[in-house]
Amino acid sequence: MTYPVTRRAACGLGLAALATPAGFARGTASPAEQWGMFEVSLKGPASGNPFVDVHLSATFQQGTEGVEADGFYDGDGVYRIRFMPGLRGEWRYRTKSNVAELDGKTGVFVAGAPAAGNHGPVAVANTFHFAYADGTPYKEIGTTCYAWIQQPDARCDLTVKTLAASPFNKIRMAIFPNESLPTIPLFPFAGTAPHGWDFTRFNPAFFRRLEKRIGQLRDLGIQADIILFHPYDKGRWGFDSMAADVDDRYVRYVVARLAAYRNVWWSMANEYDLMKAKTEKDFDRFFQITQASDPYAHLRSVHHSRKIYNNNHPWVTHASIQNGSAVEDDARAELYREVWRKPVVYDEVKYEGNIDKRWGQLSGEEMVHRFWEGTIAGTYVGHSETIGASVEDTWMGIGGVLRGTSPKRLGFLRQVMESGPANGIDPIDKWQDHHLGGEAGSYYLRYFGSDAPTQWPFMLPKVGLAEGQRFTVEILDTWAMTIAPVPGTFTLRKLDDYNFADADGRAVTLPGKPWIALRIRKA
Repeated sequence: MTYPVTRRAACGLGLAALATPAGFARGTASPAEQWGMFEVSLKGPASGNPFVDVHLSATFQQGTEGVEADGFYDGDGVYRIRFMPGLRGEWRYRTKSNVAELDGKTGVFVAGAPAAGNHGPVAVANTFHFAYADGTPYKEIGTTCYAWIQQPDARCDLTVKTLAASPFNKIRMAIFPNESLPTIPLFPFAGTAPHGWDFTRFNPAFFRRLEKRIGQLRDLGIQADIILFHPYDKGRWGFDSMAADVDDRYVRYVVARLAAYRNVWWSMANEYDLMKAKTEKDFDRFFQITQASDPYAHLRSVHHSRKIYNNNHPWVTHASIQNGSAVEDDARAELYREVWRKPVVYDEVKYEGNIDKRWGQLSGEEMVHRFWEGTIAGTYVGHSETIGASVEDTWMGIGGVLRGTSPKRLGFLRQVMESGPANGIDPIDKWQDHHLGGEAGSYYLRYFGSDAPTQWPFMLPKVGLAEGQRFTVEILDTWAMTIAPVPGTFTLRKLDDYNFADADGRAVTLPGKPWIALRIRKA
């Protein structure tokens, strides 16, 4: 019996962590795990140009669940199809190709329980937030390190080691090299630098090296936000001005190779509007190709410089925002949420650093402050660091080590977020108090930023509240990373005409220093 086949994986199909043996004989089974990677490896023609001439895919079937995944040529006559089983149990597959020796190959395997730490891919949850496929909330604390995978192996190893000890659970990273940064002599296309590329042939060795690093990130529980294009080529490589058919073939090849990793997100470009050889419609097309080619519906966004992309498009899963000002200005964070009705990630709010560029001079305190402001507003914020002798020697550029003072404080924020409401933190009083977020009626974070008050009158918006409810209060020092419980409880005594509830005029005594927050929880 034949069932409908979809590109979009249902029932939480995602990406995962199991490196399975390549190649399976017809009718044999091999162990795999739910949200793990099952790989079919086939021998086929090496003559001609397999990257262009050969088309390969496979349908994976379990009961009424059918998913089609594209294959790719991996060089030396080897073709691969990777699949992430979103359901446990027996799966059967059949290949389809325009080449007879690759067509109609069948097999079966059994997907078992996911290993510890494997929660599946991340997807949108509760409109403005994220969760893994198994329902575990995902609270994003991201960083940016554009060209780390183009560095020598020792530098890459150091970056992975640094990430393992960091609070970051997402990293934005580019596939193409940056013209101003040192790079290894290995590129996505065959040919020679700077312009001797054969844009009809990919370089499998480059992608194998990329996959190794994505796999390491996955094993650390870190999402890899893959930037497909960027404008920093400036004529050195020619990757920013490829022909449309080359762009499209490149996008399909990347998706075919990487979509079976559970920790992949897709970013169509960094600062897409600075790519003068592309139009906005080109990026519409890249989104649509990615969406159609990815069986697992990974998260999709595009990063801007001056012109914000139309994030209302259905192919955009979340907004990736650059904003050099503090994110509370004009309550824009809440406005973005309401306009797009999607998660908002401030992937760039300038960087902690000491370089001579205006976007790389934040203090550690200001970097942490912007994270807290974004969190209170119901959005997510991204970090990077530009501390070094030059941009070319910074974490943002090439990875290595973190030198700033903000990362461990962001780890403290992550602990606060992960111990907070499972559904995420939302703005509670977006008309009068832009510094209050949480879950109305049960959980509140009140952040004072650079202000240094000595007391705070206990007063909450009365939505979700009733007289007699009791609350506990803790004073969080977001810079010193301390938590001080306030003795006793606060009992709501009245709901006034101004939509606020107080506790008989009681106030919380504060330390009179900046970077203080209150955590208020229903007793």
